[in-house]
Amino acid sequence: MLKVSKMDSGKPEIFRSIQGEGANMGEISVFMRLSMCNLSCTWCDTPYTWDWRNHDFHNEVMEISIPQAEKLILEFKTSHLVITGGEPLLQQNELTNLSAALKQREFFIEIETNGTIVPSIEALESISQWNVSLKTNNSGNKVDKRQNSDALKVFRELNNCYFKFVVVNPEDIEEICRIVDQLHFNPRNVILMPEGLNSATINKRSEWVAEACIDYGFNFSTRLHILLWDNVRGK
Repeated sequence: MLKVSKMDSGKPEIFRSIQGEGANMGEISVFMRLSMCNLSCTWCDTPYTWDWRNHDFHNEVMEISIPQAEKLILEFKTSHLVITGGEPLLQQNELTNLSAALKQREFFIEIETNGTIVPSIEALESISQWNVSLKTNNSGNKVDKRQNSDALKVFRELNNCYFKFVVVNPEDIEEICRIVDQLHFNPRNVILMPEGLNSATINKRSEWVAEACIDYGFNFSTRLHILLWDNVRGK
Protein backbone atom coordinates (compact mmCIF):
# COMPACT_ATOMS: atom_id res chain seq x y z
CA MET A 1 0.00 0.00 0.00
CA LEU A 2 1.12 3.54 -0.75
CA LYS A 3 0.59 6.41 1.67
CA VAL A 4 -0.57 9.29 -0.51
CA SER A 5 -1.72 12.81 0.21
CA LYS A 6 -5.49 13.15 0.53
CA MET A 7 -7.35 16.07 -1.05
CA ASP A 8 -10.21 17.89 0.68
CA SER A 9 -12.52 15.93 -1.62
CA GLY A 10 -11.31 12.71 0.01
CA LYS A 11 -9.59 11.57 -3.16
CA PRO A 12 -5.85 10.86 -3.47
CA GLU A 13 -3.72 13.75 -4.70
CA ILE A 14 -3.22 12.40 -8.22
CA PHE A 15 -3.90 14.97 -10.92
CA ARG A 16 -2.89 16.21 -14.36
CA SER A 17 -1.15 19.54 -14.83
CA ILE A 18 2.06 20.95 -16.28
CA GLN A 19 5.48 20.29 -14.80
CA GLY A 20 6.26 23.64 -13.23
CA GLU A 21 9.92 23.13 -12.35
CA GLY A 22 13.17 21.74 -13.60
CA ALA A 23 14.39 20.26 -16.86
CA ASN A 24 10.92 19.29 -18.12
CA MET A 25 9.12 22.50 -17.20
CA GLY A 26 5.97 22.91 -19.28
CA GLU A 27 5.51 19.18 -19.92
CA ILE A 28 1.94 17.89 -19.51
CA SER A 29 2.21 15.38 -16.69
CA VAL A 30 0.31 13.32 -14.18
CA PHE A 31 1.36 14.04 -10.61
CA MET A 32 1.14 11.70 -7.65
CA ARG A 33 1.93 13.20 -4.27
CA LEU A 34 3.09 10.77 -1.58
CA SER A 35 2.92 11.51 2.13
CA MET A 36 5.68 11.31 4.76
CA CYS A 37 9.08 13.03 4.79
CA ASN A 38 12.33 12.67 6.73
CA LEU A 39 13.14 16.41 6.60
CA SER A 40 11.32 19.51 7.84
CA CYS A 41 12.16 22.43 5.57
CA THR A 42 11.14 25.85 6.84
CA TRP A 43 9.89 26.93 3.40
CA CYS A 44 8.18 23.64 2.47
CA ASP A 45 5.10 24.22 0.30
CA THR A 46 3.53 20.85 1.19
CA PRO A 47 3.77 20.64 5.01
CA TYR A 48 0.53 18.68 5.06
CA THR A 49 2.56 15.65 3.91
CA TRP A 50 4.69 15.50 7.08
CA ASP A 51 4.01 18.23 9.69
CA TRP A 52 1.73 16.40 12.11
CA ARG A 53 1.95 19.13 14.75
CA ASN A 54 0.03 21.50 12.49
CA HIS A 55 -1.82 19.04 10.24
CA ASP A 56 -3.94 16.02 11.11
CA PHE A 57 -2.45 12.78 9.81
CA HIS A 58 -5.82 11.07 9.40
CA ASN A 59 -7.24 13.99 7.41
CA GLU A 60 -4.19 14.35 5.17
CA VAL A 61 -3.09 10.78 4.44
CA MET A 62 -4.78 7.83 2.79
CA GLU A 63 -3.58 4.43 1.65
CA ILE A 64 -4.16 3.04 -1.81
CA SER A 65 -3.00 -0.19 -3.42
CA ILE A 66 -0.60 -0.35 -6.36
CA PRO A 67 -3.40 -1.46 -8.74
CA GLN A 68 -5.56 1.44 -7.52
CA ALA A 69 -2.75 3.93 -8.09
CA GLU A 70 -2.05 2.54 -11.56
CA LYS A 71 -5.73 2.73 -12.51
CA LEU A 72 -6.05 6.36 -11.37
CA ILE A 73 -2.88 7.38 -13.24
CA LEU A 74 -3.94 5.65 -16.46
CA GLU A 75 -7.30 7.44 -16.43
CA PHE A 76 -5.53 10.69 -17.38
CA LYS A 77 -4.19 9.17 -20.63
CA THR A 78 -0.88 10.98 -20.17
CA SER A 79 2.30 8.89 -20.21
CA HIS A 80 4.47 11.33 -18.23
CA LEU A 81 4.36 10.78 -14.47
CA VAL A 82 5.89 12.95 -11.75
CA ILE A 83 6.16 11.28 -8.34
CA THR A 84 6.56 13.84 -5.60
CA GLY A 85 6.01 14.26 -1.90
CA GLY A 86 6.90 14.41 0.88
CA GLU A 87 9.86 12.11 0.30
CA PRO A 88 8.88 9.32 -2.14
CA LEU A 89 11.89 7.10 -1.42
CA LEU A 90 10.60 6.44 2.09
CA GLN A 91 8.18 4.16 0.24
CA GLN A 92 10.47 2.95 -2.51
CA ASN A 93 9.80 -0.77 -1.99
CA GLU A 94 6.10 -0.27 -2.77
CA LEU A 95 6.76 2.49 -5.28
CA THR A 96 9.03 0.43 -7.51
CA ASN A 97 6.22 -2.06 -8.11
CA LEU A 98 4.17 0.80 -9.54
CA SER A 99 6.97 2.40 -11.54
CA ALA A 100 8.00 -0.96 -13.02
CA ALA A 101 4.42 -1.62 -14.17
CA LEU A 102 4.10 1.84 -15.72
CA LYS A 103 7.52 1.51 -17.34
CA GLN A 104 6.18 -1.49 -19.24
CA ARG A 105 3.48 0.85 -20.57
CA GLU A 106 6.25 3.16 -21.87
CA PHE A 107 5.72 5.84 -19.23
CA PHE A 108 8.37 8.49 -18.63
CA ILE A 109 8.65 8.67 -14.85
CA GLU A 110 10.25 11.52 -12.92
CA ILE A 111 10.75 11.34 -9.19
CA GLU A 112 11.39 14.23 -6.80
CA THR A 113 13.65 13.31 -3.90
CA ASN A 114 15.71 15.15 -1.30
CA GLY A 115 18.72 12.93 -1.94
CA THR A 116 19.05 11.54 1.58
CA ILE A 117 18.02 7.95 0.79
CA VAL A 118 20.01 5.50 -1.32
CA PRO A 119 17.80 4.33 -4.20
CA SER A 120 17.36 0.60 -4.68
CA ILE A 121 18.51 -1.20 -7.83
CA GLU A 122 14.86 -1.71 -8.74
CA ALA A 123 14.18 2.02 -8.42
CA LEU A 124 17.19 2.90 -10.54
CA GLU A 125 15.94 0.56 -13.27
CA SER A 126 12.37 1.88 -13.36
CA ILE A 127 12.79 5.66 -12.94
CA SER A 128 13.41 7.70 -16.10
CA GLN A 129 14.65 10.88 -14.42
CA TRP A 130 15.81 11.79 -10.92
CA ASN A 131 15.21 15.30 -9.63
CA VAL A 132 17.33 15.59 -6.49
CA SER A 133 16.37 18.65 -4.47
CA LEU A 134 19.44 19.03 -2.30
CA LYS A 135 18.83 21.13 0.80
CA THR A 136 21.03 23.96 2.07
CA ASN A 137 21.19 25.99 5.28
CA ASN A 138 18.11 27.95 4.25
CA SER A 139 15.99 24.80 4.76
CA GLY A 140 16.56 24.79 8.51
CA ASN A 141 17.74 21.15 8.49
CA LYS A 142 21.10 20.20 10.02
CA VAL A 143 23.81 19.11 7.58
CA ASP A 144 24.03 15.55 8.90
CA LYS A 145 20.29 15.15 8.35
CA ARG A 146 20.00 16.76 4.92
CA GLN A 147 23.05 15.20 3.24
CA ASN A 148 23.83 11.51 2.77
CA SER A 149 27.18 11.01 1.05
CA ASP A 150 26.35 7.41 0.07
CA ALA A 151 23.14 8.44 -1.65
CA LEU A 152 24.74 11.44 -3.37
CA LYS A 153 27.54 9.28 -4.77
CA VAL A 154 24.92 7.11 -6.45
CA PHE A 155 22.99 10.06 -7.86
CA ARG A 156 26.15 11.79 -9.06
CA GLU A 157 27.01 8.85 -11.33
CA LEU A 158 23.62 8.78 -13.04
CA ASN A 159 23.12 10.19 -16.52
CA ASN A 160 19.45 10.89 -15.82
CA CYS A 161 19.80 13.03 -12.70
CA TYR A 162 19.47 16.75 -12.00
CA PHE A 163 20.38 18.52 -8.77
CA LYS A 164 17.97 21.30 -7.86
CA PHE A 165 18.65 23.95 -5.23
CA VAL A 166 15.99 26.22 -3.76
CA VAL A 167 17.40 29.74 -3.44
CA VAL A 168 16.11 32.22 -0.86
CA ASN A 169 18.92 34.75 -0.39
CA PRO A 170 21.96 35.83 -2.45
CA GLU A 171 24.14 34.31 0.28
CA ASP A 172 22.83 30.88 -0.73
CA ILE A 173 24.77 31.01 -3.99
CA GLU A 174 28.16 30.72 -2.27
CA GLU A 175 26.99 27.68 -0.30
CA ILE A 176 25.60 26.05 -3.43
CA CYS A 177 28.85 26.60 -5.33
CA ARG A 178 30.77 25.04 -2.45
CA ILE A 179 28.50 21.98 -2.43
CA VAL A 180 28.77 21.57 -6.20
CA ASP A 181 32.57 21.73 -6.00
CA GLN A 182 32.87 19.40 -3.01
CA LEU A 183 30.57 16.76 -4.48
CA HIS A 184 31.94 17.13 -8.03
CA PHE A 185 28.57 17.78 -9.65
CA ASN A 186 28.51 18.68 -13.33
CA PRO A 187 27.23 22.30 -13.44
CA ARG A 188 25.12 21.38 -16.48
CA ASN A 189 23.10 19.10 -14.21
CA VAL A 190 22.57 21.77 -11.54
CA ILE A 191 19.37 23.82 -11.42
CA LEU A 192 18.79 26.92 -9.29
CA MET A 193 15.21 27.85 -8.49
CA PRO A 194 13.92 30.87 -6.56
CA GLU A 195 11.81 30.03 -3.52
CA GLY A 196 8.34 31.54 -3.35
CA LEU A 197 4.69 30.68 -2.87
CA ASN A 198 3.35 33.52 -5.01
CA SER A 199 4.28 35.19 -8.29
CA ALA A 200 5.47 38.42 -6.64
CA THR A 201 8.12 36.60 -4.59
CA ILE A 202 9.22 34.44 -7.53
CA ASN A 203 9.57 37.45 -9.82
CA LYS A 204 11.45 39.44 -7.17
CA ARG A 205 14.10 36.74 -6.81
CA SER A 206 14.30 35.49 -10.39
CA GLU A 207 16.60 38.13 -11.88
CA TRP A 208 19.50 37.73 -9.47
CA VAL A 209 19.12 33.93 -9.37
CA ALA A 210 19.24 33.87 -13.18
CA GLU A 211 22.32 36.11 -13.14
CA ALA A 212 24.03 33.63 -10.78
CA CYS A 213 23.20 30.80 -13.18
CA ILE A 214 24.83 32.73 -16.01
CA ASP A 215 27.92 33.45 -13.90
CA TYR A 216 28.46 29.86 -12.73
CA GLY A 217 27.14 27.83 -15.66
CA PHE A 218 24.08 26.46 -13.86
CA ASN A 219 20.55 26.04 -15.21
CA PHE A 220 17.67 28.27 -14.12
CA SER A 221 14.14 27.20 -13.33
CA THR A 222 11.21 29.32 -12.32
CA ARG A 223 8.11 27.84 -10.63
CA LEU A 224 5.66 28.02 -13.50
CA HIS A 225 2.70 26.56 -11.60
CA ILE A 226 3.12 29.24 -8.92
CA LEU A 227 3.25 32.00 -11.53
CA LEU A 228 0.04 30.68 -13.08
CA TRP A 229 -2.02 29.57 -10.09
CA ASP A 230 -0.13 30.53 -6.90
CA ASN A 231 0.21 27.71 -4.37
CA VAL A 232 -3.01 25.81 -5.13
CA ARG A 233 -3.24 22.07 -4.50
CA GLY A 234 -4.00 19.96 -7.55
CA LYS A 235 -2.40 22.44 -9.95
